[in-house]
Amino acid sequence: MTELNGFKIKNYNQYGFKANVKTSTCPICSEDRKKKTDKCVMLDWERGLATCQHCGVVLQMHEYIKANQEIEYVKPPQKINDDLSEKVVNWFAGRGIGLDTIRRLRISGGLEWMPQTKTEVMTIQFNYFLDSSLVNIKYRDAAKNFKMFKDAEKIFYNIDSVRFTDEVVITEGEVDVCSLVESGVYNSISVPNGFNLSGNINLDYLTNYYELFENKSKIILCLDNDEPGRKGQQELIRRFGAEKCYLVDLSDCKDANEYLVKHGAEKLAEAVKNAPQCPLENVLTAADVSKELENFYLNGHQKGYSIGLPQFDNIFTTYTKQFIVVTGFPSSGKSDFVDQMCVGYNIQHGWKTAYASTENFPAYLHVDKVVRKFYGMRPDSTQVTDFEWKKTVQHVSNNFFHINYDDGYDLVKVLAKAEELVKRKGIRVLVIDPYNKVRYKEKISLSINDYTNAYLNLIDTFCKKHDVLVILVAHPNKPEKINGELQPPTFYDVKGGGEFYDMSPHGLLVHRERKDDENPSNLVTIKVLKVKFANLGVNDASCQFGWNVNNGRYDKVVAGDTIWDNSNWLSKGNKFSVNQLALKNLDNLADVF
Repeated sequence: MTELNGFKIKNYNQYGFKANVKTSTCPICSEDRKKKTDKCVMLDWERGLATCQHCGVVLQMHEYIKANQEIEYVKPPQKINDDLSEKVVNWFAGRGIGLDTIRRLRISGGLEWMPQTKTEVMTIQFNYFLDSSLVNIKYRDAAKNFKMFKDAEKIFYNIDSVRFTDEVVITEGEVDVCSLVESGVYNSISVPNGFNLSGNINLDYLTNYYELFENKSKIILCLDNDEPGRKGQQELIRRFGAEKCYLVDLSDCKDANEYLVKHGAEKLAEAVKNAPQCPLENVLTAADVSKELENFYLNGHQKGYSIGLPQFDNIFTTYTKQFIVVTGFPSSGKSDFVDQMCVGYNIQHGWKTAYASTENFPAYLHVDKVVRKFYGMRPDSTQVTDFEWKKTVQHVSNNFFHINYDDGYDLVKVLAKAEELVKRKGIRVLVIDPYNKVRYKEKISLSINDYTNAYLNLIDTFCKKHDVLVILVAHPNKPEKINGELQPPTFYDVKGGGEFYDMSPHGLLVHRERKDDENPSNLVTIKVLKVKFANLGVNDASCQFGWNVNNGRYDKVVAGDTIWDNSNWLSKGNKFSVNQLALKNLDNLADVF
């Protein structure tokens, strides 16, 4: 067999189980047992899983081929029009930028069809070079409409100038780079697509070139002096680290070009040279929180981030730099609801998520769960090749990541990898599921309470340092029955000691009613066990959802009836942009995490 469930197989039945049988001995523990022939492994050939009832190991029966997701970008024609019209030269002159700078940056011009005007117009063409090869072009017309060369790679503008420099200046536009070069600051680059107020700061182009910044002693940020620019600045500081970042004070000007026109080249160069270091971490003054303080006086406490389920959002929201503990009995839907939260954070705020989870093994099955939450259903064999399905898989591939260690999960290693994902991919959420399978090995000899205390302190430090929300899934102790009915666990029932309640900012319970283990209900209750700040939620409040078997979503319940939603969330309003070129290269999906 070369393929299973749409995933290409490198090595079928890699453990050599007898074909098509349902039980077998365990390749891990049977050799060391008295009853070596005891068939303790349950074989699921359809899903490719082998589960041992004795040692608890779950094996992936088949070795899958990892997907090659290298994108083949299109390059523009290498010949550019260096003969600029007088009109273009005068346009730059009006912005304080001379012909020498234009020539140095190899800016060109010419007619180009612009989608905004649906006509061919004269444009300025900012050419993006990488190793002296033209890899992209940004076109700008007189009406300030922009477009980039179709299916070309997005890189920093003028990136070749900082290949071998110790310092780099990052701006928010090509004209700002021109302004800095005009001022003698040649080691300046620009992000290709600016920032906006949506809060979804897309830095995907940083991934391939992160190494370029690792050895820089100074990263000087000269971004627009407005709210989107400040949001972009915060995200770059989060990625690069405050200790490396220096912030240019543009005073009363919006951007570097306005500063050049208003104050001259010498003053602009001086502002870059004298840029102060980013404020010290772990030290705050009133000046550092002045905007937050002003907002508090004017508007009071603000709601936190929501997931897009009104019933839940009315009783619980959160901030980043905090962690949430989610508990509930086995098979209650904890992991599914956490996935729902992460999908919601992605849709509402553009957040990316990383998982450190032994519960989500093998990875492709978890990919399937997340994809279906976006897509709305489990596709049949004809749908897995269509555009909408591939678009959804590509979106999940770009926004959800799985931290995987074959030799076991160690908390310190997991957080180190998560830090790397913050810097390279910009994740905002880290899921640890379950907490007891991601061990803090350095503290394993401590008492239960001391161990939990040390564990949560490390999580708390990581949250605050990297501006990340961490979701911890933790199992409760053995359930209590009263009159034959299971009682929902409290926060104090979480395995690991009372420290969970004392130290956790937030706690959530996912509880599914059931008559017995064989007859679970599709109705699931979400209860707020603890919320740190009153503006973020309501302690002890709860809401009820119907679990949708088609897609794993939690749908709203009205007057006892569930309103099932099987729609494609990515198609609604075309909220997400997907690289069409990447879809052409998504030949198999075995390892999209």
